[in-house]
Amino acid sequence: MTFNEGIQLDPNRVKTSRGGRGAAVGGIGGLIALIIFMFTGVDLSGVLGGSSTDTASGGTIDLSHCVDADAANQYVECRMVATAESLDALWEQALPQQAGVRYEMPGFTVFEASVNTACGQASSATGPFYCPADQTVYLDVSFFDTLETQLGAENAPLAQEYIVAHEWGHHIQNQLGYMAQVNLRDTGPESGAVRLELQADCLAGMWVRHAASTVDPETGVTFLEPPTRAQLEDALTAAAAVGDDRIQEMTQGRAFPETFTHGTSEQRMRWFATGYEGGTVQSCDTFSMSGADL
Repeated sequence: MTFNEGIQLDPNRVKTSRGGRGAAVGGIGGLIALIIFMFTGVDLSGVLGGSSTDTASGGTIDLSHCVDADAANQYVECRMVATAESLDALWEQALPQQAGVRYEMPGFTVFEASVNTACGQASSATGPFYCPADQTVYLDVSFFDTLETQLGAENAPLAQEYIVAHEWGHHIQNQLGYMAQVNLRDTGPESGAVRLELQADCLAGMWVRHAASTVDPETGVTFLEPPTRAQLEDALTAAAAVGDDRIQEMTQGRAFPETFTHGTSEQRMRWFATGYEGGTVQSCDTFSMSGADL
């Protein structure tokens, strides 16, 4: 999706961080570390293969150039700023209207190498995640390359934005109380963990549905152009790439449904589409669905 000329961005909306000396984990070790964290929340990048490398010793990533649509359409770090502001604008209206809950802006930290969070230390191999303890989304943009080179999705703008919107969906779930109801250690195709992830996919689809009509409160200009069919396919491909069955078949040779925590590729695409077509929080109620309908 393309950001519209005329929007104004605040680079301070997104915090940045550069880790110090850390483990550079590549190849299958990096992929396994990423998958383990996505499924369990345990970062094993420091013990899975790879070699230590010196990275920038602390500091921040410069976002001062992230001020308008040109920057958002050209630079991935600026696209993160613009996506965050678009998500804020949507949920500030939709959450009170549809759920009677006042929207609280989550934190959003773009990092390199490693970052300290209230949920523990994370590395680049961790993948994007939401930490409920500090209500913050964390993302190393190098994950988008991993999404393409190791997981087979297209590293395209809407695929990137879908990832952010999915993690934002976890913050919405946290505000609505769903996260507190789910035992994330439970696994299986009908588990609360799977329902939570599919709902976040649906909420991401809901954002895509409304992104082209969500207005920048600073300028009155809509944030994004309507998505094309090809762009929607990019987002669907990203959703499919992180399905439990697909990743398990890639790494273990077959799927083990009893260990599912995120849902199958088909489910993740379908619930993204449900959010896009339904466009409401109510249409994303995965918790009321029977197993056959999930």
